Amino acid sequence: MSIEPQSLSSKGIPIVDLFAGPGGLGEGFSSVKGDPFRIIVSAEMNSSARATLRLRAFYRMLKRHGGNALDSYYRYCNGQAEAPFDDSNRELWDESGEEARQIELGTDKGNDELDVCINAHKLGPESSWVLIGGPPCQAYSVVGRVRNRGKVEYKAEDDHRHFLYREYLRIIEKYRPAVFVMENVKGILTASVGGKRIFDSILKDLSGCGNGYRIHSMSSATSFNPGDDPRMTDVHDFVIKSEEHGIPQARHRVILVGVREDIKLAPEQLEKLKGPSVQEVLGSLPRVRSGITKEKDSDERWGEVVAGHFSRMAREVRDVESHRKLHAELQDAASNISRGLGTGGLRLGRQANDGDSSSVLGGWYHDERLSVWLNHDARGHMASDLQRYAFASAWTKAYGRSPKGHGEFALEGLRPNHENWESGKFSDRFRVQAGHRVSTTITSHISKDGHYFIHYDPRQCRSLTVREAARLQTFPDNYFFQGTRTEQFHQVGNAVPPLLAKKIADLVFALLEAHRAGTPGKVQ
Repeated sequence: MSIEPQSLSSKGIPIVDLFAGPGGLGEGFSSVKGDPFRIIVSAEMNSSARATLRLRAFYRMLKRHGGNALDSYYRYCNGQAEAPFDDSNRELWDESGEEARQIELGTDKGNDELDVCINAHKLGPESSWVLIGGPPCQAYSVVGRVRNRGKVEYKAEDDHRHFLYREYLRIIEKYRPAVFVMENVKGILTASVGGKRIFDSILKDLSGCGNGYRIHSMSSATSFNPGDDPRMTDVHDFVIKSEEHGIPQARHRVILVGVREDIKLAPEQLEKLKGPSVQEVLGSLPRVRSGITKEKDSDERWGEVVAGHFSRMAREVRDVESHRKLHAELQDAASNISRGLGTGGLRLGRQANDGDSSSVLGGWYHDERLSVWLNHDARGHMASDLQRYAFASAWTKAYGRSPKGHGEFALEGLRPNHENWESGKFSDRFRVQAGHRVSTTITSHISKDGHYFIHYDPRQCRSLTVREAARLQTFPDNYFFQGTRTEQFHQVGNAVPPLLAKKIADLVFALLEAHRAGTPGKVQ
């Protein structure tokens, strides 16, 4: 039986998602109870991220149809079909391509394509719709700015990435959404161009669009109104600390919620809630081992290399009184190194003894229709890095924190080949995501190497997989990332945590519902 496609805006509050990445913000808005929002277009320039967006858009369309509509999606995820669609839903697959579009904003072609999409749905100040997204952050991040300062010819005022927020601004000015949600890195607060703080310009530009917007913090009572002086506003009040709102990650991001002036309401603030620990979130995933690069890899060879590392280091610290705990952990790992784990896979079959995730974050991750773990393959590491990972994870298990710098990475063979290793600049180059705490920020750097994202279990001796990084970002287990593993890591690292986005979307929906009902005052 074929499935008839539905008009993208036939039901629900329209959403336009700019600079969408793999769709973290959109997933949050699409997860609000009652399914009140509809993404009409998500714009993303990267082809792999767009492929992930499209597959997720297709999943949502099938889910809304109910019945057995999702069968083809699960056959694809579970490795039983080469494509996520079949003859019964091919038209919906085509429709998902109309929603998730590869658009480069800031170009005439990209802007024109986006305008056509928005105009087709007749969005404007008369309609209640929402704009979401986060302009690229490389120019604003602290790391990016340090890197740029090292380029002799670099001039901030010539870097177009500083001004991509104006593409977001253009849509607000032209189409006047009821609410916008804009996300960026914390570094945007201190970035400057031509000696002027760019965040001041962003606040003034966004609040002054059309008849004006009030820009609200979601973590404090602070707001910025048209005509306000940014110098009189504590801009750090716009930072959301994810770990304070139930997310298993210390991710600090600027999130601005703009409310059109004719809507005389303010959104509530996010509820305070301690985030779960890394082990609570990752503990139910099957154990996999790292690979070995630059030599022949096998389960047997990996076991020999890693067990050898643990044994040698255990002997080195055996008689050091201050390292009794470390010696015990190194010795335990050497004696109990896991054999025959395998390195995982794009689709790793679920086993009867795999952990149950149905209780983690209220079942947010869990999907009983999956017979595989998606995107759960471990990258390979050089044998020298495996020794550093083994040491760092054992140290963290012994002392509850990652070792830092040359003073603690003092055993034979641990010193990396860096001229400035003893300068302090690389003191946290190797960082374990300790099991008893929330993780540090999952960033796009995870696509380059795993040194900042070492797994807490010494016996696996590896960096995080894409699925583990995705869990710390709160992507559901049935969110299937497309592209190469490096591209998947990049998508995950750049995303907004969907569960955090869902909490924000809940408050936006409450505000819009109160406005529609004519409720006076602040949304309760």
